[in-house]
Amino acid sequence: MGEMRVPAGSYYGAQTQRAALNFPISGLRFPRPSSALCLIKKAAAETSRELGLLDPETAKVIIQAADEVIDGRLDDQFVLDIFQTGSGTSTNMNANEVIANRAIELRGGRIGSKEIHPNDHVNLGPIEQ
Repeated sequence: MGEMRVPAGSYYGAQTQRAALNFPISGLRFPRPSSALCLIKKAAAETSRELGLLDPETAKVIIQAADEVIDGRLDDQFVLDIFQTGSGTSTNMNANEVIANRAIELRGGRIGSKEIHPNDHVNLGPIEQ
């Protein structure tokens, strides 16, 4: 899909930036969009760890990052318009990217390195198997 520039210091990545540029419909943002979605991401990480699908250290930092989102500490990283396409894929990827990059940072890695991958780790869950 090509190179995408993401603002420095962002926890979201190319998928979120692409959606923000493609769907600037209303200027309205979700009011605390991240809490319910990130509760699901946290539960999926806990369950995936228990099932042996996610290593304990990766699960730990994903859970910690999800908790930070749930607590509202990363609200500014949810930049998408409330009106998108109907599927919710952009919002889901926004959450995956924010959690993955914050988890990487918590582990001492470089944001954007994908050592914790938005799809392969954060979006991992028993339902997706």
